[in-house]
Amino acid sequence: MDTTAHTPQGKLIIFSAPSGSGKTTLVHHLLTQKELGLAFSISATSRPARGEEVNGKDYYFLSEEAFKQRVFNGDFLEWEEVYSGTLYGTLRSEVERIWAEGKTVIFDMDVVGGLNLKSLYGDKALAVFVKPPSMEVLEERLRGRATDSDDKIRQRLAKARKELGRADRFDHILLNKDLDTAKQEATQLVKLFLGK
Repeated sequence: MDTTAHTPQGKLIIFSAPSGSGKTTLVHHLLTQKELGLAFSISATSRPARGEEVNGKDYYFLSEEAFKQRVFNGDFLEWEEVYSGTLYGTLRSEVERIWAEGKTVIFDMDVVGGLNLKSLYGDKALAVFVKPPSMEVLEERLRGRATDSDDKIRQRLAKARKELGRADRFDHILLNKDLDTAKQEATQLVKLFLGK
C-alpha cells in the first residue's frame, strides 16, 4: 500500500508487546510527561467494547462490515486480523490529526502492527518491544486482570510465544521486570529519539 503521498512530516513512537507485558501502562506514563509532546493514536477495532472502554477514547469501535469497508477505501495505514474475526488497525486520519496538532504520535499496539508501521516509516519511527520477565509472570498478569476466559488466556499466551520471537526486529527491547525502572528507561528512550 503506497502511503507516501498522504504522509506529512512527523515522528512516531511504537510500543508493542505481548498482551499483559505492561506496554499500556508505559504508554500512559509517557503521555503524562507533557514536555515530550506526545499524543495517543487511537486504534480502530471490530471487537466490542470491554468494561469501561469508550468509543473515540480507548478505540474506534466499528462493526466488522464497517471496518472492512474502510480497509477497502484505503483508510488504514495498517490493519490485521489479530484473533479470528477480530480486526485492529491504524487509521491514516488519526496519525494526520495528531501531526497537524504538532505532536508526536505514540502507539500501543500488537507486535505485527508495530512492525508494519516501523516498515512504513523507517527512521521516523522508534519501535520499542516491551518484554515480560518470563512467560510465567505474563500468565500471572493476564490472570490477575480477570478480564479473559481461560481459553482467551491460552490464546494470548500462544500468541505471546510467537511475538517474543520477533522482539529482535524492534529498535529496542525494554525488559519490564520492575515497573519504575521500565518507566524511566522508556522516558529516556523517547527523549533521546526526539532530541529532548
